[in-house]
Amino acid sequence: MMRTVKPPKTYQLKISLKDVKPSVWRRIQLPGDTNLHQLHLILQVVMGWTNSHLHLFNIGPATYSDPDADEECEKNEAKFILSKVAPAEGMAFIYEYDFGDGWEHIVKVEKILFADERLVHPVCLAGKRACPPEDCGGPFGYMELLDTINDPESDNYDEMLDWIGEDFDSEHFDCKEINEMLSDPDAIKNAGID
Repeated sequence: MMRTVKPPKTYQLKISLKDVKPSVWRRIQLPGDTNLHQLHLILQVVMGWTNSHLHLFNIGPATYSDPDADEECEKNEAKFILSKVAPAEGMAFIYEYDFGDGWEHIVKVEKILFADERLVHPVCLAGKRACPPEDCGGPFGYMELLDTINDPESDNYDEMLDWIGEDFDSEHFDCKEINEMLSDPDAIKNAGID
């Protein structure tokens, strides 16, 4: 007698950058059997990072990371799935990216829904604002950068505009573009790699 395998429950997560005003956030849905390494790659895509720095997850008392990148890794992120490390609605944990800049993301389990067989890849439902540029000095450096580029009279205005580019729009968010990337397994696998 064959056992049928039930599809995993669907997790709805809200990801918010800590200490950034105005807030930068995303709301996504993904299968609960997504492992933490896959979640890292998904977060790189939905937030707009380039996957060029180390990262880790702090969930309860445990730290999860890529053991190939960090010899001090407590737990191998590829061996733990979302539904096991965050089994309840309302749980929140930290995803930290780029230890130098210290980008902390609060990842909150908003809802755990019935399995959705149509959910064949992660989906971004909503969000606000563009991801900060890499290597801009973390949350406080980013807010200083925004103050500078919004004040043409600032001493560093031209220098910052040259560095960030005239096309940068801190209010830009394109859910359709993110979902196109999420629908491409290669885009997730190679998150941030040009």
